[in-house]
Amino acid sequence: MGIMASGIETLQQDESRTVRMTYTDPLTGLGTRQRFMEKIDKLARQRESDPAPFAIGVANLDGFKPINDLFGHIAGNNILCQVSHRLRACIPDGAFVARLKDDEFAFLLPLVFERKGAERIALMLKDVLSAPYDLGERHVRLSASFGFAIYPFAGATTSELMKSADTALYRSKRRGRGQITVYSQKMAEEMKRATQIEQALRRAVMADEVKVFFQPIVNLKDERIIGFEALARWSDPELGFVPPNVFIPLAEERGFIDQLTEVLLRKAAFAALSWPPDLFLSFNLSSAQLIDPMTSSNIDSILTATGFDPRRLELEITETAMMSDPDMARKIVDEIRALGVRISLDDFGTGQSSLGRLRDFTFDKVKIDRAFVSEITTDRPSEHIIKAILAMCEGLDLKVVAEGIETSEQASMLRDLSCCSGQGYLYGKPMESDAVFSHLAAKVA
Repeated sequence: MGIMASGIETLQQDESRTVRMTYTDPLTGLGTRQRFMEKIDKLARQRESDPAPFAIGVANLDGFKPINDLFGHIAGNNILCQVSHRLRACIPDGAFVARLKDDEFAFLLPLVFERKGAERIALMLKDVLSAPYDLGERHVRLSASFGFAIYPFAGATTSELMKSADTALYRSKRRGRGQITVYSQKMAEEMKRATQIEQALRRAVMADEVKVFFQPIVNLKDERIIGFEALARWSDPELGFVPPNVFIPLAEERGFIDQLTEVLLRKAAFAALSWPPDLFLSFNLSSAQLIDPMTSSNIDSILTATGFDPRRLELEITETAMMSDPDMARKIVDEIRALGVRISLDDFGTGQSSLGRLRDFTFDKVKIDRAFVSEITTDRPSEHIIKAILAMCEGLDLKVVAEGIETSEQASMLRDLSCCSGQGYLYGKPMESDAVFSHLAAKVA
């Protein structure tokens, strides 16, 4: 009898352990994904007859992976446990919090009925999670991105709600760190439109329908053309003209920017072979290429295949593109410069730590963002910022290009400030390859 009782007790303990493992995250003690889904199911059934709204949210830590890689998994687990304690302590009464996976957490908010209520909760959670995390001898800071979905507007079933919340989180991550997004019908339509553009763009890349246009870069003293910047242009038979600031980020997000960029660089290099040999080609690298270890090798292959002199190529990178993985970006930049290719820092002055980038990376040129150039004749702070940039670059032996020059007054002021080169509509709009020759001939004439 005792043996039988002992066996039953062991079986009950095993069952209890299984239930705990199913419903409780072993690291943080929070609910699991399965427990979270069942909670949503139960609440949705309770509100079927009178569908009073409720909200679910998902949160993802920004920059957790680099912290985890830098300090180790023990420190990473410590941070996740601190996150769980903070969430458990501050979620509203009646709410439920779970750890879905890795550094992703979720909330069930029965008493949040609309967008503004979800945003208020998210702002509070965002502040709580942004406080420093104690790792013993050091402290680290993290931010979090949030996505919310409101029942039944964003979905009548658990799977639909989760999909909508994930979509909102994805939108937040696209917009940067510490963003908050509540799913809406407008967002659904935008996502559908993005998918249509993506499919059409993939076809266009395969069919070689994305074109390269060229905008002249001039010496401001004598307005002599010294090079051209290659710019992507695409018109679809059904979608019409799609701006590059729409399809380039989309290609980055959907993971085929490398293919698009390699096609465009090959086209641009072939076109530039027929230019006078003293003209350089400027080409933009994407953020994805600054975390791809194969980037320098791919560029080298294109230059070899086309026969284009690497010393005539300048690759433009933005500060934002360098920020996701600075160590890898620095390695890639060094490898590219070793090929003989020059590197320009694009959109200078608009990033979060431009001066630090000039110290940490080796550049050949800086491009002053058009936001300052467009205001130089009417805004004293813009004038002084450009003056300071030019003085600093002179001290660092960096060449400077002013972007977005549209009037002779802007060009005159830039010349007076000793800016050596520039580009903009004043000197020529982006043009197809065939038009480059007539433009050059007109300048000579």
